[in-house]
Amino acid sequence: MLHTVELSTSKRDEMRDITREVTSIVHKSGIIDGIAVIYSPHTTAGITINENADPDVKHDVLLRLDEVYPWNHPKYRHAEGNTASHLKAITTGSSQTVIIHEGELMLGRWQGIYFCEFDGPRHRQYLVKIIEG
Repeated sequence: MLHTVELSTSKRDEMRDITREVTSIVHKSGIIDGIAVIYSPHTTAGITINENADPDVKHDVLLRLDEVYPWNHPKYRHAEGNTASHLKAITTGSSQTVIIHEGELMLGRWQGIYFCEFDGPRHRQYLVKIIEG
C-alpha cells in the first residue's frame, strides 16, 4: 500500500511532526506486522526520527544545521542559491523505516517522525509505503 500525504510548510527551515498522520495510515492499513517506509521525494527536504517531547530539540537541530550549512557561503556555486537546503536534506536523509508490530509503529517513548523542510515555504508531499511481513 502506497499513500501520498500533502502538506504545506510555512518557513524556510521547519521540522513538522508527522507521527500522527503516519500512525493513522498504519492503523487504516490493517497491517499487524511489517514495516512502514516514510519517504520524501524532494531534494531539499528530508525525513528523520527524533525526540518529540521537548520542542527545543527541533529548534536546536535547525540552529545547528544552519551553523554547519550556512545559507550563504562564498564558495557555493549552485545557481538556485539553495545549496544549504540540499546539504541539510542529505544530512537528514530522504527516508526512514519503522517496524510495525501488533498494528503499532515501534517508536521509542520520546521518538517522533518529522518531515524536514529546508527550502520553504512550499507545498510538499511525502510517501508512506506499508509492507506486510
